Amino acid sequence: MGRRPAAWIGLYLLLVLAPQALLFLGEVPPGRSFWWNFSMATGFAAMAMMGVQFALTSRIRKFSAPFGIDIIYLFHRYLAWIALGLAALHFGLLWWLYPHTLGETFDPRYADWELTAGRAALLLFGLAVVTSEWRKTLRLEYGLWRYLHVIFATLGFAAAVAHIIGIGYFTAAPLKRALWLAVTLSWLVLLVWMRVVKPWRQRRAPWRVVEVRPGRNKVWTLAVEPVGHGGLTGFMPGQFAWLTLRASPFGLREHPFSISSPPEALPRIEFGIKELGDFTGKIGDIKPGETAYLDAPFGVFSPSMQPGVEGFVAVVGGVGVTPVMSMLRSLSAQGDRRPFWLFYGNKNWEDVAFREELDTLRDRMDLRLIHILEDPPEGWTGET
Repeated sequence: MGRRPAAWIGLYLLLVLAPQALLFLGEVPPGRSFWWNFSMATGFAAMAMMGVQFALTSRIRKFSAPFGIDIIYLFHRYLAWIALGLAALHFGLLWWLYPHTLGETFDPRYADWELTAGRAALLLFGLAVVTSEWRKTLRLEYGLWRYLHVIFATLGFAAAVAHIIGIGYFTAAPLKRALWLAVTLSWLVLLVWMRVVKPWRQRRAPWRVVEVRPGRNKVWTLAVEPVGHGGLTGFMPGQFAWLTLRASPFGLREHPFSISSPPEALPRIEFGIKELGDFTGKIGDIKPGETAYLDAPFGVFSPSMQPGVEGFVAVVGGVGVTPVMSMLRSLSAQGDRRPFWLFYGNKNWEDVAFREELDTLRDRMDLRLIHILEDPPEGWTGET
């Protein structure tokens, strides 16, 4: 592991553990049993982890660069389950060993407000995790899920803070209360950055759709150009963007798509988008002249990250060839003669997106193209 990834992992652990360490500064409540203190520890750990979740999804490039944002989001997903488990363990231990601390009733009309806030936080965090893990099973449209996820997470976080402050155990002292509120404020700043500042910046740097053309296997090429600004900076072939179409950047309607054009084509940006889901199923209805917004570039899947290698091998299927098209187009434009082996799987010959251009690129560079078909035509002599 390099220094930068190790440093970011260390920072994550510090952010999770620091709030608990702060609790032991100054006067500490009288000692109780091991399981009582363990329950308190799991509760504070869950809260700290939930707060740091905002940082993991803030799409700050310095955070994601050492790992790749896909790894960061996977990390976010599994840590959400761990944090939810810790919160449930906190509640479960109290319910099992110290039921008197939970009050005489769960009815929010009569229960202490701080206890109700804690139960609400656990429920809201549970809804955020469950609706994310089983969105398709629950038949939640992507845009609706995005709104629900932000609402559940934000309200859950607010309820958890209210619970901690209201209970006052470990946080009754003014200094500790101030420190905990400061930590909370730092997490909320990240939320404001993601949901207010970044969309505002995107709104000030719009893009215009300049071309929408169909391709094989329902893979459309959508091209955009900047309006009144210089476009992308620091873009490497193989990276991707969060694209917003027919919506405000404040509307939580962005979708991640690989960029299929090379840096040499800037400021024009092209995406290869397969007509498939709720949003992409209507991609052919987009017209030139419509406004788009980008949050980009992201990703570490790029030949530019490995400038000294002797060659490249890519194994892709279907529309997964899109980022590889960006790489091939860039290497061809640079006159790069290093060998590039592309193993490209598709269902049938007519489904091979960018087929004609790949043949052209094979003539202009050292591209070794191996097509692999699941349902080959009669007389096919290639791979299956």
